Amino acid sequence: MSNSERNLETLPTGSLGIIPLQSCQELGEKVDKYLVKWRDERQHQHQNDAAFMGYKRDSYIIEAVTPRFGSGEAKGMIKETVRGYDLYLMVDVTNYSLTYSLCGQTNHMSPDDHYQDLKRIIAAIGGKARRITVIIPFLYESRQHRRSTRESLDCALALQELVAMGVDNIITFDAHDPRVQNAIPLKGGFETVQPAYQFIKGICKNVPDLQIDSDHMMIISPDEGGTGRAIYLSSVLGLDMGMFYKRRDYSRIVDGRNPIVAHEFLGSSVEGKDVLIIDDMISSGESMIDVATELKKRKANRIFVVATFGLFTNGLEKFDKAVEDGTIYRVVTTNLTYQTPELLSRPYYINCDMSKYIAYIIDTLNHDASISELLDPNERIQKLIKKYKANQKKK
Repeated sequence: MSNSERNLETLPTGSLGIIPLQSCQELGEKVDKYLVKWRDERQHQHQNDAAFMGYKRDSYIIEAVTPRFGSGEAKGMIKETVRGYDLYLMVDVTNYSLTYSLCGQTNHMSPDDHYQDLKRIIAAIGGKARRITVIIPFLYESRQHRRSTRESLDCALALQELVAMGVDNIITFDAHDPRVQNAIPLKGGFETVQPAYQFIKGICKNVPDLQIDSDHMMIISPDEGGTGRAIYLSSVLGLDMGMFYKRRDYSRIVDGRNPIVAHEFLGSSVEGKDVLIIDDMISSGESMIDVATELKKRKANRIFVVATFGLFTNGLEKFDKAVEDGTIYRVVTTNLTYQTPELLSRPYYINCDMSKYIAYIIDTLNHDASISELLDPNERIQKLIKKYKANQKKK
């Protein structure tokens, strides 16, 4: 849906304000540029009304900082008024590139540090904003979303804590398990957004010779937990789907998890087909590379590793080797989390920019309009594929 096609004739909920924390500064600035451009071009029939005061501005970013003391303690500070504002706080809890001084030592910021900074800014708002929406692309502690033994439920606790502090909406992307929203069933809106359209757009833009049909392409889920997103993408694209399930050694724990013994495959033949392995995140990358290796043994053609969050916690060396030996063809992730300069420099890497999509969501929510069409990219994907195939015929 283009900006001109959207109907935003409703009154804004309040003056729009974006507070990208330091972890999300670059993404926040990109979002801000889209909003400034759209609102500058938009001719709203009520734009001279008092309710639209401050509707068009040079920037919607509100400056906020979280300075730290030498002991490592910190505080949140907002440097301009937010009274009556419709605020959108953006934070990337996985941005480990930021550091702070702790008793003379340099500490890299952890997800816990970023989450505490988010709460500090909410506390600094002090209930003066009209509405607070938290955009937290990688949902804090989302991998600890359920209890299997006597253990903490960190993600559920965090959601309840944010709602108790006055957060009205929580927007995340590709939550590890969306059912964690059951922790806040009566208070606060919770949306988990899928970047399926941006994935397809990024791949089509960088690979001109794809044959998108069931004879030449297939969608693969690397485990049973990710079958939902693979089923959706295969249905939209009209492709076959397969999946692997992990056999784990439950007698041992290595790096906080049970090690994988083997990957077993369920699905039709992948021989000669381009394959998209799709998951919510690439952590160490071992699982993705193991799945790609198994697919190559089954004579798959080009293998695309696609994930919303590229964390690459063990570095890029394994992926460099996998690309070099032909196991993997392309790695596709988004800019929703911190990207190292090394990752961006890799020729096999496809970066899917999510800033425009986030700007659409913010602009629509500020007008209190429905975002259901934005959350379902089926129509946009179909238009994209149709255009891609038409361009192939011209060539």
